[in-house]
This record gives sequence, structure tokens and C-alpha cells, in this order.
Amino acid sequence: MIEVTRLNGKKMIVNGDHIEKIDSTPDTIISLISGRKLLVKESFDELLDKLFAWRQSTGTPSFMQIDEEIRREIMDEALV
Repeated sequence: MIEVTRLNGKKMIVNGDHIEKIDSTPDTIISLISGRKLLVKESFDELLDKLFAWRQSTGTPSFMQIDEEIRREIMDEALV
């Protein structure tokens, strides 16, 4: 679970497993697998850091063990 801040300043918790993608348009939009979209104050990079830290804390295998540059390339490709 990661904490995010809505544009109105309210905090909410999002299940990282439910995040389908993150867009930066320039606002940061989190798209969930349910189809719901969340506009948040955190930047794209801040959200990636939170997601990687959350995955690491849960011990869930993911691509976070991959070199930082490779992770960014993977995420950039996912946003296209």
C-alpha cells in the first residue's frame, strides 16, 4: 500500500497491486486496474520510488531488483 495525496490535499492509500499505469501529463494520473483514475500531487518519480519501496518491504518479487536505468526504460515503454 502506498500513500498518495489528491489534488485537494486529502491523503489516501492505494494498493500498489491495483495500479495499472502512471501517466505524467503534466499532472500525475494513476490508472487502476478497475478503470478508475486518480489525479495526485506526487510526481511520476516520487510514485515510482514509493512503489519500489513498498514492493521491497513486502518481499514481493518484482523488477525492482533490476538496475535503475533499466527500470526507467521499462516504465517509459509501459507509458507509450
